[in-house]
Amino acid sequence: MKYSILIQWSDEDQAYVASLPEWGKYARTHGETYEKALENAKEILEDLVYGFQETGKLLPEPQTVQVA
Repeated sequence: MKYSILIQWSDEDQAYVASLPEWGKYARTHGETYEKALENAKEILEDLVYGFQETGKLLPEPQTVQVA
């Protein structure tokens, strides 16, 4: 899967917050470590893709980076 995962430290939550930008502002999870936040984000991503496919919804377009 070629979807974005953005991981940032949150002072407010005292945890790493992982966002899935292509899936909307509520597609987030967290972890006490960077690695745990990434693992949780991958699980959420798999669940989102599965759910969309099961209901026949179109998957969002992955964001890509243009390198000069």
